Amino acid sequence: MYDVIVVGGSFAGLSAALHLARARRKVLLLDAGLPRNRFADEAHGLLGHDGRPPTAILRDARSQLLRYPTVEIRTGEASVVERIDDGFAVGLSSGAEARARRLVLATGVTDTLPPIPGLRERWGESVLHCPYCHGYEVRDLPLAVLAAHPMSPHQALLIPDWGPTTYFTQGEFEPEPAELQAFAARGVAIERTPIVALLGEAPGLDGVRLADGRELNVAAIFTAPRTAPTTPLAAMLGCEHEDGPTGPFIKIDQWGATSVDGVWAAGDAATPMHNATLAAAAGVLAGIGAHQAGVRAAPR
Repeated sequence: MYDVIVVGGSFAGLSAALHLARARRKVLLLDAGLPRNRFADEAHGLLGHDGRPPTAILRDARSQLLRYPTVEIRTGEASVVERIDDGFAVGLSSGAEARARRLVLATGVTDTLPPIPGLRERWGESVLHCPYCHGYEVRDLPLAVLAAHPMSPHQALLIPDWGPTTYFTQGEFEPEPAELQAFAARGVAIERTPIVALLGEAPGLDGVRLADGRELNVAAIFTAPRTAPTTPLAAMLGCEHEDGPTGPFIKIDQWGATSVDGVWAAGDAATPMHNATLAAAAGVLAGIGAHQAGVRAAPR
């Protein structure tokens, strides 16, 4: 019986596990090995790691975590979870089972991009989500915002700080009158004819082809994919969810506690704001919250 099982081995999960390990708790980290940012060659805006490959950051974090004798890491997908008398039982896709008194869910989200050929092949390279993470690397180039949900005009208002911007409504997400005024003030061009194809050899981007046959010069596209929980574990446990601009996320309090006693959540699965630094910070809070709850339940 572990004190805590942490499901998810990226920034949030590793951060939660580290703080639990430093509190000398017996921790199992389950890692499916598919971090959300695996498509990006470099991480940016992460203090002390700017420009490093995310895989290298996570590799070093795992190595540091394993220095603590109370930690175990298993590679595998957690496929089922249920409450038991003294905690929780987590079943892995391999058929193995692990039990713990408490859980931290750092399971992340899965991205669904707009259905345009070529977007997936360029994801993380020339098709991007976060300008704070990747905008500087495409600065001063012709940039596009591909509308994917009602918040897309807000994204388009940000991008001109990195380069000349065109907002593609895709014939669906027309800016409101106030947003149109802000577009004019920020120099954002609007294109209402949908993009139907991306040009150039992936993962690079030379331009886009529109439904009317025109081709426009574009070097990078920003878009916000639809997101969904990577695993059904939180739903299996009955954790409450909230609706975010791109998809549902687990409802938590300031310490990462979910609506289910004994379960915490952190990272992209538990917030509408997705960023490696924020995920790591949320992991700290969830790990400390899970530790302190254990202290209250059974003082050492």
